Amino acid sequence: MRIIAGTLRGRRLYGPSQSSLRPTSDKVREALFSILGSRLPGCRFLDLYAGTGAIAIEALSRGAAFATCVEPDPSALTVLRRNMVHCGVASRMFVCPHTVQHFVHHPTLWHGPYDIVFADPPYAHTMQLDRLLTHCSHDTLFASDAWLIVEHATKTRLPYTLGPCLCRRTYRYGDTTLSLYTYTTPAPS
Repeated sequence: MRIIAGTLRGRRLYGPSQSSLRPTSDKVREALFSILGSRLPGCRFLDLYAGTGAIAIEALSRGAAFATCVEPDPSALTVLRRNMVHCGVASRMFVCPHTVQHFVHHPTLWHGPYDIVFADPPYAHTMQLDRLLTHCSHDTLFASDAWLIVEHATKTRLPYTLGPCLCRRTYRYGDTTLSLYTYTTPAPS
């Protein structure tokens, strides 16, 4: 694995030592950052199910101001922290060593609101995202015009709404799909 573009372009990353991690392919990663385009510079980026941290580090390389990675697996955390130090981005990253469920229910762990939220759950757990996002304090997790992008198996059809977010577009890359959602600010009461 390597950083594709930005200030860290070409930097090699340490990869997973276990087969339970499924890193985002270079093709899908390139497509993801093409979709995000001009939204990246200066943004706050949240990487749920971060694995090795490659997506968050790529976001920082391309101009994100800050990134939070949520990853509970001890061996993945070791690789993530190693990559963070290797790339010199530790001062612009927060690593949360908890499950996504724990993270979304504990706002004290957040360093948001986030402009971009990326979620790449284990494909078998993709449908749990709606339940997780429905029961959290959205206004401090999502910035007012935030984007949520979910990487999932193409055969999995995500609902039109995920928590407070509405699906705007899907991008298919073989067996992998990126679904783009936008945060809908609740109407004042």
